[in-house]
Amino acid sequence: MNRVAFVFSSAPHGSASGREGLDALLATSALTEDIGVFFLGDGVFQLLAGQQPQAVLARDYIATFKVLPLYDIETFYVCADSLTSRGLNENSAFVLDVTVLAADALREQLSHYDTILTF
Repeated sequence: MNRVAFVFSSAPHGSASGREGLDALLATSALTEDIGVFFLGDGVFQLLAGQQPQAVLARDYIATFKVLPLYDIETFYVCADSLTSRGLNENSAFVLDVTVLAADALREQLSHYDTILTF
């Protein structure tokens, strides 16, 4: 069975990329159990709790990320360097329990996946 990584690297508002990635992630969870989810760059904003998308006339899908463990998706990595450069840290309020890794350690984890989908 292939190991599939989903990389979220875009901000949650202003494009449909995050929503499309989440839809693909949920669909893929029916096909394989070996899924890793990575957040880097502006993708770290996908994890922030307490967002108010209606204020920018966007759909609220961020809350859907917190149900991923119900789909047996439990491997979540966040780039520490991306957090720091955006004024966040491992103590920020996230919608998921994540493992924070330095960029090089995150790349090492990502290298163990057969397929990488970026959103």
